Amino acid sequence: MAIAPTRLIVHLTSVHQRYDTRIFWKLCNSLAANGYAVALVVADGKGDEHCDNEVRVLDVGRPGGRLGRMIKATRRVKAQAFALNADLYHLHDPELIPIGLALKRHGKRVVFDFHEDVPKQLLSKPYLNRWALRLLSAVFAKYERAAASRFDAVIGATPVITEKFRKTAKRVANINNFPRIGELEIKRPWEGKADEIAYVGGISAVRGIIPLIRSLERIRSGAKLNLVGRFEDKALESIVKSSAGWRNVHDHGFQDRAGVRDVLGRSMAGLVTLRPTPAYLDSLPVKMFEYMSAGIPVIASDFPLWREIVLGHDCGLCVDPDDPDAIAAAIDALISDRKRAEQMGRNGRAAVQEIFNWSVEEKKLLQLYTDIFA
Repeated sequence: MAIAPTRLIVHLTSVHQRYDTRIFWKLCNSLAANGYAVALVVADGKGDEHCDNEVRVLDVGRPGGRLGRMIKATRRVKAQAFALNADLYHLHDPELIPIGLALKRHGKRVVFDFHEDVPKQLLSKPYLNRWALRLLSAVFAKYERAAASRFDAVIGATPVITEKFRKTAKRVANINNFPRIGELEIKRPWEGKADEIAYVGGISAVRGIIPLIRSLERIRSGAKLNLVGRFEDKALESIVKSSAGWRNVHDHGFQDRAGVRDVLGRSMAGLVTLRPTPAYLDSLPVKMFEYMSAGIPVIASDFPLWREIVLGHDCGLCVDPDDPDAIAAAIDALISDRKRAEQMGRNGRAAVQEIFNWSVEEKKLLQLYTDIFA
């Protein structure tokens, strides 16, 4: 299915970092490896770069503040997009929808990649009243559906997101954010693992950091938490670090992929106890599958979709994400029964190797591009 490198594909983002796991390491890397010329336009202020995987990173500069990002950065991304005169543009942020429509007006091929369900996310925002949130959510849902009908294809990062556009988009593809086989696997005997569990990802209240830290006050196994990621709120960071459970935390900060692999290699379980917001209930968080890929059991929120995956493959435990006692009990259960935890880790890794892996999703991506150019 390889294509001669005469077609230039440009990925556009004003929000994500240049080495974003989905955009750079999966989408761009797969396209470059299959004969496309690939450029990634970012707004991080780190300068241009020609990467080892033959992806060109073009930086339009990092503006200050959210308003600057939404106005100045998108304007610069748009200018760079038109300057590149690509064969196809692949967009990743809701604020770039107007750029996609502008590109279509100039006869360009455009694919829009919906990573998240924005209308559902809006319902969880704390800064507007419920009536205003519902109105804003409904308006944006109508806007994105109308825009989707203009694009050459729409990609959804989960089946639920994909199905929203089934009746309106010209083409739809469900390309899940599953891990690359072996990327996070580390050969370390289970006996050599410490009594540690891990959380990897953005750190925020809605992602369950407060109940998680409180659970560390209740554990009996003496387990420590390997925390990997950045706090999204300074006030929240101060609250969390002043709590009693913080004494049981190894704070690793942000880590690259090698750092994440090392942390998961020393840990006995991975936590993904996101709170039950409308956006998360039907999501497929990449960290859950990364834990499985690393061969460690998952402690996940007891959402129906997640329960089906975790319990269906016997690769972890499901808990009420708002209940610190339940989280603590799950941690203690896995720490105190190493054989059970090791078997669950093997089950999760097998599920990733057979089903939940990027190789399967890559085929969908390449077929979608083939169909568009055909």
